[in-house]
Amino acid sequence: MIEVKGLVKTYGNKRAVDGVSFTVRAGDILGFLGPNGAGKSTTMKMITGYLRPDAGTATVAGIDVTADPVAVKSRLGYLPESAPAYGEMTVVEFLDFIAEVRGYRQKAERRARVDRAIARTHLEPVRRQAIETLSKGYKQRVGFAQALLHEPPCLVLDEPTDGLDPNQKNEVRALIKTMSADRAVILSTHILEEVEAICTRIILISQGKVVVDETPAAFRARKPGARLDEIFRDLTRGEA
Repeated sequence: MIEVKGLVKTYGNKRAVDGVSFTVRAGDILGFLGPNGAGKSTTMKMITGYLRPDAGTATVAGIDVTADPVAVKSRLGYLPESAPAYGEMTVVEFLDFIAEVRGYRQKAERRARVDRAIARTHLEPVRRQAIETLSKGYKQRVGFAQALLHEPPCLVLDEPTDGLDPNQKNEVRALIKTMSADRAVILSTHILEEVEAICTRIILISQGKVVVDETPAAFRARKPGARLDEIFRDLTRGEA
């Protein structure tokens, strides 16, 4: 569903992403890990068509991101970091707007999609509230809801549980797990318990390069008895 080959992105003298390659199949929940500045968000922005790579290719559902970014976006649900939205809109207004941008012109269909996304992300109590007045957790859920509106076969989620309380985190993780049955999911997170809870694979990126691509069980087996965060620190030691 998602195939990345030799992606490179350079900012000035810094190579933020340095030859990253991996694939994600339907049914995979790929935990995308790395310290701050390792190149995770830059890689995801290239996969989703928000940044053009300096070299390499990314395809989504067989479509090259550089050749046809609009077609790729129709097959992707993307939750960027910090879930940007129009703060003056209410939740339902914003989601209705996103549905229309996605090409759903019939009011009844837009309403059905918006209602389904609101129900899935437990936004009903705040559906008529302006986004700028919401807590960080609710804003994050609005961002997740817009990523689900068009039932995409691929999801790219940058810190989807950031700002949520423990119960909300569990709800979102359960939703991601349920939705992954026939979708490819890339999940960037700093929460290693999240990786253990729902991820089927781990990719660890450090200094712009993939240093680990394996199952959570194989990752744990690198240092039996150690916590995931200890293994993570050992593999990325020396990087800020």
